Amino acid sequence: MKRVFLQNYKPLEFKFYQNIDDFVVTENPINFTNRGNFIILKIEKERLGTWDLIDSLARNLNIYDNEIGYAGLKDKNATTTQHISIPRKYAKDIKKFKHPKIKILETYLHSTKLNIGDLIGNSFEINLHEVESCDVGIIEKRLHELAKNGMPNFFGYQRFGKDVKENLEKANKIIYGDLKIRDRKLEKMLISIYQSDLFNKWLAKRVEMSDGKFKLLDGEVMKSLDDLKFFTPNKINEKIIKDFEDKKIVPTGLLCGREVYRARNEAQLIEKEFDDTYIQEKGLRRDAIIFPKDIFVNYDVENKKCKLKFTLPKASYATVVVENIANQNLRV
Repeated sequence: MKRVFLQNYKPLEFKFYQNIDDFVVTENPINFTNRGNFIILKIEKERLGTWDLIDSLARNLNIYDNEIGYAGLKDKNATTTQHISIPRKYAKDIKKFKHPKIKILETYLHSTKLNIGDLIGNSFEINLHEVESCDVGIIEKRLHELAKNGMPNFFGYQRFGKDVKENLEKANKIIYGDLKIRDRKLEKMLISIYQSDLFNKWLAKRVEMSDGKFKLLDGEVMKSLDDLKFFTPNKINEKIIKDFEDKKIVPTGLLCGREVYRARNEAQLIEKEFDDTYIQEKGLRRDAIIFPKDIFVNYDVENKKCKLKFTLPKASYATVVVENIANQNLRV
């Protein structure tokens, strides 16, 4: 899906590559208890997706992959640091573990198995190539504007796989009972792609309604960033707008499914266009707007290389940040 942007920037030209040198991701974990029946492994990996990592650990430790916990999926074409949990009873086995693409940096004890979402966010180091010196200031300015005014939290192209159309067609058939897949993990992945596509289409429409800043609607499902609770104001008043501008609350979009809080009033009129009540998976709300933090920009004049550093909340995509800076799609 073609991306749309809040800010009406002039497109910038540069090269962006996802590889182990130019795309570095470090997971910012929750606080660990330092006691309990689970070992947390802080792992650095190269050219391996999270599923590849889990498969390798399961084979080498001779354990079931469902015994292994993780907080979030990390890119394959990158250098990534993430945290994995295994039962404490495998402590001796992990000392023998060796893999050319995997380094265990540290270990901790924790009281529970890691689950999806058990992280605060991710920090990124990204190199942009063939950047003209006159564009460096523009890039830095745009990053700071995204940090101040927010950025639409689209799912990145990585979410949808190489054949987006085929994956969406399969998901549609699964949801409406025209296709059965025995692999439950694959089935859930395809349905999540379908949910994500509807969210992106909803968000695109909402961005198109806005002018530089996201337009809030009556009946919006908001989330407090202090206590992570959801609430739905019938009327968008000055306090709601100020709290949004002060980054105390954010509007959320629907990942349709069962048992999910839906918008009301004016916001519902748009949300229902991108809802599918046939989906039996549990639904969620996703932040519509995010605010990058900890911004740093450095320029290598000789090599025309611009290094970006920033931190994003969990479940958001650094590639979408790069798209916003360039005001262009990396991949349609």
